[in-house]
Amino acid sequence: MTTTTDRTTTTPDRTTTTSDLMVTASEAAPRASRTPRLVDLFERGLDAPICLTWELTYACNLACTHCLSSSGRRDPRELSTAEAKAVIDELEAMQVFYVNIGGGEPTVRADFWELLDYATAHHVGVKFSTNGVRITPEAAERLARNDYVDVQISLDGATADVNDAVRGPGSYATAVRAMANLAAAGMKNFKLSVVCTRHNIPQLDEFKALADRYGAQLRLTRLRPSGRGADVWDELHPTAAQQRELYDWLVAHGEQVLTGDSFFHLSAYGQALPGLNLCGAGRVVCLIDPVGDVYACPFAIHDEFLAGNVREDGGFAGVWRGSELFRRLREPQHGGACASCAFYDTCKGGCMAAKFFTGLPLDGPDPECVQGYGEAQLARRPSDRADLPKPSGDHSRRGRPVDLVLSRREDLERPPVSACAEDPLAGLRLA
Repeated sequence: MTTTTDRTTTTPDRTTTTSDLMVTASEAAPRASRTPRLVDLFERGLDAPICLTWELTYACNLACTHCLSSSGRRDPRELSTAEAKAVIDELEAMQVFYVNIGGGEPTVRADFWELLDYATAHHVGVKFSTNGVRITPEAAERLARNDYVDVQISLDGATADVNDAVRGPGSYATAVRAMANLAAAGMKNFKLSVVCTRHNIPQLDEFKALADRYGAQLRLTRLRPSGRGADVWDELHPTAAQQRELYDWLVAHGEQVLTGDSFFHLSAYGQALPGLNLCGAGRVVCLIDPVGDVYACPFAIHDEFLAGNVREDGGFAGVWRGSELFRRLREPQHGGACASCAFYDTCKGGCMAAKFFTGLPLDGPDPECVQGYGEAQLARRPSDRADLPKPSGDHSRRGRPVDLVLSRREDLERPPVSACAEDPLAGLRLA
């Protein structure tokens, strides 16, 4: 999975660097006769996550074919504003450096701006992913004034035809308009976030040029067979040749492009990519979903990886520090079928979620193993995939996506949405 530890994170009272994390991890880990690698320390887990992913809502105005959380309809059980603020209070007390906010489309939640301001005022930096539907010129100016917010605009094609085939008609224009608004407001180094598929791998240079045009930083992430992505993974995931093309491109562009460590399985080509290069599930990262369930990995929304709920006694801290699942994930891991591979120390067997949802054993090779071992195992699966694990919950909307044209009356504040309203656009005026 991705550990999403992309950058040094600044909060109002502190700046956290890799050296700070080394000290924290060293204090929590047994002393070794040699100086331990950072990745070795992180494998044992930390007293608090470095960052975590928080899906504020399943509501979304789009219906992306590869959506990892099968988003669309709002879940009426989602955390209230007061409950969400209580979680933020916990994150501040635990000194969590920042939170990755997603969804669904987080900005359609009525209290999004209130929660964003509350988090940054309480020393929790915010990075949020959006399709851009509510990044108006006014919203962009508001974001540009907050030094502790980072914005990721999601786009999965450098051209409208490639992007809209996956994300829906009009979504390319919406994302580009959002980037233009952010650039015009003076926001620097916001992110252009791309999920790599076999259709957009040929566009890597074009993505980089598009990011440069708006003063953004390109961020590439891996397609996982999670959520609705499980239904299209066989058709969309990059081919073996494209995996090599992607690896060579990432090596060539080095620190200019972020990956959130999601391509650590490609390190088996020989040279480790920049980043931690490990699965951080339950060790340094986790996921809080809209109803407060805590999962080990943002890409493994399944009861097998459910650690607890923030509404339980002890809250989020109790789950992070007391979950039996997390305790097992922090124990020394054996290589299983990959132990004899010369590249195990670099790829660590690959992505847990990718293996789980493609029906491969967790102690076996990654389905996209660059040595071809995963491909061989995939070929041995039965043609009937009915027995493959299914993600927990499908929030997909039926029918056509909502048109993405904002009304001129659009503003930043919205009245509360009824607790039973499942309309993903409740409280949001669209033309």
